Amino acid sequence: MVNPHASSVTARTQVVIQKALAADHDVTLAATHRRGHASRLAHGAVADGCDVVAVLGGDGTLNEAINGLAGSDVALAPLPGGSTNVFARTIGLPDDPVEAAAMLLETLAAGHIKRVGLGQVNGRYFLFHAGVGYDAAVVQQVERKAGLKRYANHALFAFAAVDTWLRHYDRSRPRFTVYHSDGEAVTGQFAICLNTNPYTYLGSRPFDVMPDTTLDVPLSMVTLRSLRANRLLRTAASALGYGPPVTAPRHVHSRTGVTSVVVGSDAPFPYQLAGDYLGETTRLELHHAASALALALPLG
Repeated sequence: MVNPHASSVTARTQVVIQKALAADHDVTLAATHRRGHASRLAHGAVADGCDVVAVLGGDGTLNEAINGLAGSDVALAPLPGGSTNVFARTIGLPDDPVEAAAMLLETLAAGHIKRVGLGQVNGRYFLFHAGVGYDAAVVQQVERKAGLKRYANHALFAFAAVDTWLRHYDRSRPRFTVYHSDGEAVTGQFAICLNTNPYTYLGSRPFDVMPDTTLDVPLSMVTLRSLRANRLLRTAASALGYGPPVTAPRHVHSRTGVTSVVVGSDAPFPYQLAGDYLGETTRLELHHAASALALALPLG
């Protein structure tokens, strides 16, 4: 499955990867053309009895694909084709999609398929994180300039983060409340529910928020009560490895081992999944779905 519009996908890359995979496997090529198409294609692959769905695209395409694969025995095989490729890099794949395809062939030859957990929000699965509040507003601004992602990826996100903080997000009050299963309620302006770590990458540097969060354990939830500039900058510096852990300051609330959590508010708040802006809502129900996905994991 290929997203021909993904930031680093080219016609040559598609041809090279298809030929490499077809040398040892029966390969059918399918291209995504609109939002939600990858989910339908993945669901069709399950119905057709495929063994593996290799996805050449960005994190958004991967996140759509798992919603067609979750609960089945058909394995997901990520191939990096986006601008940041958070999930592919998290599981140890190189940035170059042709090199990643070579690793995939080794993985398939070894039969290295593992069942892993997924996050789920309002019935929709996510691979590595769901963002609530400020970061979702940032993603919304980035999507409004989507044509620039191929050329100015990290600079675009940095500009959008500053612009959103200054002009596009109400920082004057808490935007939502996070309700944990033990009854604890935490008000916040920015929250991340993580299925893996890192949260993202800045260039080659991981943005580490909850280092112990892996595909083998339940979710982690991090809530920022304040978006004051000095606090937000210190949090970002900590995530990049400069200073104490992200969760050390008092304005940051964190939980590990989260199997379910609810985020709610009387007023709508924005949210995003794996860098895909999904609009505003007044309630999110998040759950951990253990062993929901078969994943082709690189060797070593």
